[in-house]
Amino acid sequence: MPHSAPIRLRILGSVECWDGDERVQLGGPVSERVLVTLLLEPQRVLPVHRLVEAVWDEDAPATAAHQVRKAVAELRQRIPGGRDLIVTDGPGYRAAVRPEQLDLLQFTEALRRAREHAAAGQSADAAALLREAIALWRGPVLSGNGGAVVDAASAALEERRLTAVEQLFDLRLEAGEAPELVAEIREAIGGSPLRETLRGQLMLALYRSGRQAEALAEYGTIRTVLDEELGIEPGDALRDLHQAILRNDPALAVPATAPTAPPVVTDSRSTLPYDLHDFTGREEELNKLIGFVEDATGSGPLIVAIDGMGGSGKTSLAVRAAHRLTDRYPDAQLHLDLRGYTPGEEPLSPAAAAEALLRMLGVPGERIPDDPEGRIALWRSTMIRHRMILLLDNVVDEGQVKPLLASPTGTVVLVTSRALLVDLDAAHSVSLGTMAPQDSTALIVSVIGERRAEAETEAVAELADLSGHLPLALRIAAARLRKRPRWTVRYLVDRLRDDAHRLAELSAGERSVEVTLRLSYEGLDAGYRKAFRLLGQHPGADLDVYTAAALLDMGVRDSEEVLEYLLDMHLVQQHEPGRYAFHDLVRSFAHVLSRARSSGGTGEFSDEAAGAVRRLLEFSLAASDAACDLLFPGRVRMARPESSFRPELAPLAGAEAARDWFEREQDGLLAAIALAFRRGFDREVALLAANVVFHLDLRGRLDEFLELCRTAVAAARRLDEPVLLRLSLSNLSVACWKRGRFEDGITAAVEAHQLAVDLGDRRGQAKDTGVLGLLLATTGRLDEALSRLEQSIALKRELGAERAEAESLSNISGVHMERGDFDDAVRAATRSVELARELGAVEKELVGMSDLAQIQLAMGDVEAAARTLAQARERAPGVLPPAERALQLILSAEAESRHGRWERALQWAEEALATKGLEDAPVREATVWNTAGRVFHRNGDHQRALSLHRQAHGSAARLGHRVEEAYALDGMAAALTALDEVERAAEQGAAAEAAFRAMGIPGRFRR
Repeated sequence: MPHSAPIRLRILGSVECWDGDERVQLGGPVSERVLVTLLLEPQRVLPVHRLVEAVWDEDAPATAAHQVRKAVAELRQRIPGGRDLIVTDGPGYRAAVRPEQLDLLQFTEALRRAREHAAAGQSADAAALLREAIALWRGPVLSGNGGAVVDAASAALEERRLTAVEQLFDLRLEAGEAPELVAEIREAIGGSPLRETLRGQLMLALYRSGRQAEALAEYGTIRTVLDEELGIEPGDALRDLHQAILRNDPALAVPATAPTAPPVVTDSRSTLPYDLHDFTGREEELNKLIGFVEDATGSGPLIVAIDGMGGSGKTSLAVRAAHRLTDRYPDAQLHLDLRGYTPGEEPLSPAAAAEALLRMLGVPGERIPDDPEGRIALWRSTMIRHRMILLLDNVVDEGQVKPLLASPTGTVVLVTSRALLVDLDAAHSVSLGTMAPQDSTALIVSVIGERRAEAETEAVAELADLSGHLPLALRIAAARLRKRPRWTVRYLVDRLRDDAHRLAELSAGERSVEVTLRLSYEGLDAGYRKAFRLLGQHPGADLDVYTAAALLDMGVRDSEEVLEYLLDMHLVQQHEPGRYAFHDLVRSFAHVLSRARSSGGTGEFSDEAAGAVRRLLEFSLAASDAACDLLFPGRVRMARPESSFRPELAPLAGAEAARDWFEREQDGLLAAIALAFRRGFDREVALLAANVVFHLDLRGRLDEFLELCRTAVAAARRLDEPVLLRLSLSNLSVACWKRGRFEDGITAAVEAHQLAVDLGDRRGQAKDTGVLGLLLATTGRLDEALSRLEQSIALKRELGAERAEAESLSNISGVHMERGDFDDAVRAATRSVELARELGAVEKELVGMSDLAQIQLAMGDVEAAARTLAQARERAPGVLPPAERALQLILSAEAESRHGRWERALQWAEEALATKGLEDAPVREATVWNTAGRVFHRNGDHQRALSLHRQAHGSAARLGHRVEEAYALDGMAAALTALDEVERAAEQGAAAEAAFRAMGIPGRFRR
């Protein structure tokens, strides 16, 4: 006899079989693989040998066929109605399942219908169906443990899923979504980093969100990934998109969308609060919540738990959903505040809640039992007779809710809580974060009016940012503006910029962000409250468990448990696995708590906070030391003060892991240094900055490099510590050279060198003499530069400072080249490359190879230069800073152009000129522009050549970069001659000749 209730089977992930609300145990791995193989091809007869292959691949035992038949028999016995589900058909078996029974069939049908709706222009319906299909996916079939046959089928299904994901993103982009898509597309890329369609969608979403630079950076990322993984370039579509973003193509603009009609709310008898007329955003969460109700099966109760930090709009969302569902639940719509986080009140007990709910349903007081158990029993027996909505608001924990639930029942129960209610069995969950930026601004506009908002669109966006995109804060801020019509939006924005008083500004009547956060904080026990305050001292955007362990002064495992608990309580957030963050307003609240605990109420930070910051800095120094040792071999580390605790560091397997660590932590390290400077931790500032500048230089973040060096110098002067001052000045001189501030660099290098002499610091003397030589060379003082660099090299060689020697050899090779001493130039560059290679300093090696290629080109040995550059490009893609990569590319373009291989030459030239970050390195920028000018001149594009040389001349003249200034004049003369502007060409040529003579650069040896 067939089973009365349909069996539900799920194979898109781990295999599951459900009989109503009961999960059916299927047996061992053989049974699971047999069932899944049949379900992958429903209604198709699979012979036994095919099932044997699926279970064992090529290692089937002699008894395999017997085991398959035994597994089928067992499945038929375990699954209700199993004999009708797995049918014997001729030589094999067939899975006789209906579409509503199998998630794979539902997945396929949803995709089919989505295609039909999309073809008919019904984009919203198509998107809804794609969401439905994607939501069915829980992972690879059999969680990736199905063997070769199943895995092959799973891979094909994964491809279909990814295609559906891409189609959904396309539809959402067409509908005008952009900022809210960025995180979702990034998550999809994380699992499929080689899919160019996803990367293009991310670029478009970023571009439409006003993040053009990030969109272009994504192109560089996928290009590197494809090159490293497959050795190919991005396809035409991605390249075309990249070019369109570069030129701000109007075709990329957000398509116009039709306004949607406001929801219709029916007027029904209930105790629900009123639905906000200006409810804004949360469409995804609302649809998800209502979807749980629409798709519900079983006998209930249907429970949907909505959690989120205080002020995130949980109640507003629940109320809106309840009003939307009123027609489905006509008996009653009840709302009860359980007072879990209500100022001055204790949470309601389950018995008190039961009494309140009974009275809402009209049960007379005399019928309500006096004892708590009796009240709860009466409520439960009453509940099962009604089809109603029950909104239990402001719940403190699961214990408040569980006694109020009965089964079977037709009630939908909406629960809101600041805590993640993990022990609320069978509950669906909707977690609220902050609002999307466009929804935040829309909420403000709905309160203050379109005319007022349109007059200050930028200020409205800033107001949303400063309100942390938190609904409560947004409503308070907007309400303040509405009540003060004379205030401009900018005036309130300026008031909110003061972090110390921001929470005080976000208060209106009984509503206050600070009070809301304080209630969550005070609900913690003492240990968690202290942990919250300590973690709040971290100044960066996010932190990992190792950093948290340092702040908390505990082990990593314990720190993770603390973070996870605070995450469940929505006092920290998690945007990616393993990293935690404070909402901006929550961090402000943590700082308020720290100031409140300071001695005497002075507003200064407490000893507790100061101790956390000191541990953070000591940890950051130790961790960055470990990363720098791996990433920059051969560097010299100064002596460190003894740490006040034993920091636990993340294990780093090698240079690549160290680079990844810096990428993740760089912004947090900069924020920590800024905090340390404000708090007077000057020694830690100087020491930590000396580590961080290495990676800033490597990534081409030269403005931050320069600013950090200035901060380190100021800290060392305040500390009156000559050793640290010399180190900081030395780094500052390098930063000044890279940013084109040559006179400032010379001043810093001279002071640093004198301090090194006074201290008897020979390593310092060697470095500062070399930097001074580099600066002098750039300003055209080649003879002085040569002398300084020779002194530096001799001293570094004597000290065995091979990394530093490689740097100075690289620098002196350029001086020799400009003077026409090619043999000396080649020897210096070659030795620089050899030393860097021996040390494993790949970046230095590649820079040296660019120097060598430039010398070979100046000598006219184009073949040698091409070989050098080819080796450099293959050596370690992605290692060089952006400006050095641009130089490598433009030298490659010049070598190719001299061979007449124009397609690749022009491609590399354009890529070099478009390099993101080149604009921050004016010394290299001028060289790239001049070299590109020569390439285009050689190709006959004299107007483009003239323009590039003019750019180079303007930049070099402003900087005092005499060498490139002279080459720019020379290039302008050549381009003007080709354009028949003979008189102007003669003027520029004469100026160039005078500049070359002044520097002692002989005419026959010029580039």
